[in-house]
Amino acid sequence: MSGARRLVVMTVGLAAFGRGLPAQAQFAPPLQAAIVLAQAGRADSARALVRTLLASLSPQDSIYPQALYVQGGMLAADAGVAATSLQRVVVEYGTSPWADDALLRLAQLYEAQNDPASAVQWVDRLRRDYPDSPLLPKAEFVAARAAFDLRDETRGCTFLRDAQSGAGDDVEFRNQVAFYAARCAAPSAATGAGSDTGARRGTRFAVQILAGKSAPQVDEMLSRLKSLGYTAHVVRDTTGYLKVRVGPYASHDAAQRVQTQLKARLGGQPFVVEEP
Repeated sequence: MSGARRLVVMTVGLAAFGRGLPAQAQFAPPLQAAIVLAQAGRADSARALVRTLLASLSPQDSIYPQALYVQGGMLAADAGVAATSLQRVVVEYGTSPWADDALLRLAQLYEAQNDPASAVQWVDRLRRDYPDSPLLPKAEFVAARAAFDLRDETRGCTFLRDAQSGAGDDVEFRNQVAFYAARCAAPSAATGAGSDTGARRGTRFAVQILAGKSAPQVDEMLSRLKSLGYTAHVVRDTTGYLKVRVGPYASHDAAQRVQTQLKARLGGQPFVVEEP
């Protein structure tokens, strides 16, 4: 691994010490010991301690997802190890108090790795699976920056509005969000004269690709769309169906152009829908 790549990963992981522990839980004593080692500059010893702990535990042990989280979200010196450990928390221990925090760390990791599409995808999953998580505003701020990197101003501003509404009394965080929100103050060009046919203030459009109840099928489609360069998200309806959509777009015409592309590339019957 290059020095620059290692620095990016360690910056994402060890920054967790400055933010404090996840609000939902406290670490078990062996993991607290590993954190103290890392804070003292002995990161290699800390990683070895966590590896030994994982090897000694049953995957059914309540400490196991904590250890995976610490290994991936706080101590990993390699992006691959970080992503794998955090994804295991999300997939294998989705009901643990660490799953939503792991999703936030994944979004931060991919943002740091200059992969904004993946960062948005992980935040979308956090919003979908843990709509009441106290971490949502922080995650939405990450997604807003990532959406701006993708030149999706509409979605970036939507994420920022959601982050602002959940910022509470955290003055520093509110100021960070407000700094970025300044770019959303001016009306979008899509709502002015000369915009595409079908653009209406306050209305967004997306292209629906898939509707089903299989989470693996949904995740596979999200990964496929990401590999093709599209920004996708999931909407859960009242009947439990998971709807994979690409977008949003400011006008019906823009969404229809993407619909034509997707039909040619994926087949099936993608169609344009309105979103609030």
